Amino acid sequence: MEFGFTEDQLSIKRAAREFAEKEIAPKVAEYDREERFPIDIAIKMGALGMIGGVVPEKYGGAGMDYMSMTLLVEEISRHCHSLGTIASFPSGLAGSGLLHYGTEEQKQRYLTPLARGQVFAGAGVTEPHSGTDVAGMETSAKRDGDSYVVNGMKTWISNLEYGSWFISFAQMDKARRHKGITAFVFPKDTPGLSVRPFKNKLGFRPLSSGELIFDDCRIPVENRVGEEGQGFAVAMSAVENGRLGVSARACGIIRACLEESVRYAQERVVFGQPIGRFQLIQSKITDMVVGLETARHLTYRLAWLKDQGAERARKESSMAKMYATDTLMKVATDAAQIFGAYSCSDEYPVSRYFRDAKVFQFVEGTSELHRALIAEHELGLRHD
Repeated sequence: MEFGFTEDQLSIKRAAREFAEKEIAPKVAEYDREERFPIDIAIKMGALGMIGGVVPEKYGGAGMDYMSMTLLVEEISRHCHSLGTIASFPSGLAGSGLLHYGTEEQKQRYLTPLARGQVFAGAGVTEPHSGTDVAGMETSAKRDGDSYVVNGMKTWISNLEYGSWFISFAQMDKARRHKGITAFVFPKDTPGLSVRPFKNKLGFRPLSSGELIFDDCRIPVENRVGEEGQGFAVAMSAVENGRLGVSARACGIIRACLEESVRYAQERVVFGQPIGRFQLIQSKITDMVVGLETARHLTYRLAWLKDQGAERARKESSMAKMYATDTLMKVATDAAQIFGAYSCSDEYPVSRYFRDAKVFQFVEGTSELHRALIAEHELGLRHD
């Protein structure tokens, strides 16, 4: 297992860093405050090939290896993890399900413009009563001739207001649990589909999130992704990629917290000396350094395994996601403590890092879920 990066990987990392410092850093505080997604910046990223990720070039993607995508997402997320999300989304649930289970027509119509950054999309899995328990979803679909009628609701769905389409899932036979789930692509203008965005969120403010509502929503058979009953497999096809993206984004913010804390500890003078001279502050800085290096190791290891052709890396993806996001929460808390009252002001980015950090422990599976998954793998209770 070698993490010696190739020149191509380092080139992608440098390009992402330069772009983020020039295009994102000067604007992120403003659009985060306004809960406004920076579509103009996202379109520029798409034009530079920063959104295509691991999607093959024949479908508009960048054809990157997983390590390159991870390094890119980490660099972008150091300044704005919301744009880091956009950079990883075509390689995650929105795109991966179509890549592995979609028809050629679906890939050309939906995946290709998404991977090019020409449109944006969302993925609807979570429901009000079934987040972690995907097989317990209540949204239903019934076949009616050459179409399906879908009823139900998805919640906390990203890219809600500016997504052109959504890949979502419905239960056709509740008694069959995960084997009864079917996947569909819903264009935003599908009759019976409506959205309700959530405003004034704690974190992830630039990402428009909210509810997808299906009210006798009629979708043609050609919009089904995979076969009937394959929906759970469609969703799970992107699990490792989604968790890899979250881990990389968390590493980016951990690094930002560390850099801001070091700078402030060197400048802030208390009792006649910089606060970085005090051992309690040094202890927090040490924990940040070790936490970042460990989170990176688990994240890069997951990317490395994917690049070696590992079809399933569920335990490793849970380890990377859980550790990176839990560490981010601790690091952001320590950064806020170092800044003291100034961390309450959005004049300093640690305020944003602290708010976002908590949400990271929920997305792509809660920390508690991943603890259970890791233990079950180790105990031989889970083999997928």
